[in-house]
Amino acid sequence: MKNTVKLFALVAFIFVAFAASAQTAKPIKLGHLDVQKLMSVMPESKKADETLQAKQTEIQKEMASMTETYQKLLQEYQANEKTYTDLVRANKEQEIRSLGERIQNFRELADQQLQETYNKLMGEIMEKIQKAAQEVGKENGFTYIFTMNALLFAADNSEDVLPLMKKKLGLQ
Repeated sequence: MKNTVKLFALVAFIFVAFAASAQTAKPIKLGHLDVQKLMSVMPESKKADETLQAKQTEIQKEMASMTETYQKLLQEYQANEKTYTDLVRANKEQEIRSLGERIQNFRELADQQLQETYNKLMGEIMEKIQKAAQEVGKENGFTYIFTMNALLFAADNSEDVLPLMKKKLGLQ
């Protein structure tokens, strides 16, 4: 469904471009960009990956510590359950349940925080790419620049703007 909508939007976009071109007699210059390839050579992407990996490692360490504590409490409870009074047993069960809930809450918050960090970092990178694409488009007379992931066909007269984008961003 998503791909169909993208295809329809792309076809409609190109149709409008050609219709507008016929009226103004200005030649259309199309470009395409493999965003993933560009991101793979951007230092910001490498830094974002490192930041996310560090955050993931920190979360995993805390999760392992909490899980270890939970296992110890559970093992202690199971080993001594028959010797506990009703009050102590109820207290231990509540302690185990409480820690289990804290672990679940921590997992949910960690996932949310990782997603937010990813979105923020990728948003900054995509914003930089968008700005550079606009500048490259204006400087080089492109009518449109498409991303490769939404492009089903690139004609011979469609120029790959990756080298221009790398130059604009100061990458190799």
